[in-house]
Amino acid sequence: MHTKLLLFLNRFFPLPVHPFNLQNEGGSYAKWEYEKGADTIAFYTERYTTDEMFADKVILDIGCGAGGKTMYYALHGASHAVGIDILPKYREESEKLARELGCEDKFEFVSGDAADSGFPSESFDTVIMNDAMEHVSNPEGVLLEVERVLKKGGRLYVNFPPVDHPFGAHLSDLIGIPWVHLFFSEKTLIAAYKELCKTVPDGEERIKFRISENENGEEYFSYINHMTIKRFNRLCENTGLCRIYYKEVPLRRFLTPLAKFPPTKRFFVKMVVAVLEKTSE
Repeated sequence: MHTKLLLFLNRFFPLPVHPFNLQNEGGSYAKWEYEKGADTIAFYTERYTTDEMFADKVILDIGCGAGGKTMYYALHGASHAVGIDILPKYREESEKLARELGCEDKFEFVSGDAADSGFPSESFDTVIMNDAMEHVSNPEGVLLEVERVLKKGGRLYVNFPPVDHPFGAHLSDLIGIPWVHLFFSEKTLIAAYKELCKTVPDGEERIKFRISENENGEEYFSYINHMTIKRFNRLCENTGLCRIYYKEVPLRRFLTPLAKFPPTKRFFVKMVVAVLEKTSE
């Protein structure tokens, strides 16, 4: 009953642009990322210049996807930029775009776990986590790894939409209802998502990517870690990194009061933005 209601309501909500759907329309995820490169750092360039972030620096981009945004960083002053993603399938697409952009010598795609990267200690000047903190399965481990691989004085630039964001369920490739995860149970969302996956050619791949089973055999969305504003701030406090910049961006300017009012803020914050620095002490 609930699944049918969700599917019915979903007909009235347009889907936002999503890279999964872009690929099915013949587009390139990597190129789309590259073209959106400036947007991925827009929250930081209000405060920091691109030279401060990239000039002559070795960059690590965690959760790089197909590497397009990593290449954007590489071509904006970085001496070398490494993108790491858990999915090896993006390697071919990323390397193809690197050849097209002529940045093969400055870009590297690595498939692996950002919580256990294998990179040497103190090997990066800048680490970027753009829309990745809410996805990593071990956020505590990732932050500790970032602290290890950052050089002294190096910075982590991190931004993410908290889980209570209108599309915090990260199902907007097929479900366009805002705050849908607050109105329907995860069980219902899984059933509806599986049904909608029948309408796209890569539906089975999307199911495998987003849904796993726990030790009791129950399905859950493993693609997100339900990162909240409070949890993120706790994680930051437990690292040896010093937070030097922090901002909570409201959904819309006129909604700023609701994004600041404690009982409602978690629903009306569009993006959490922070810069953490590895001190020399």
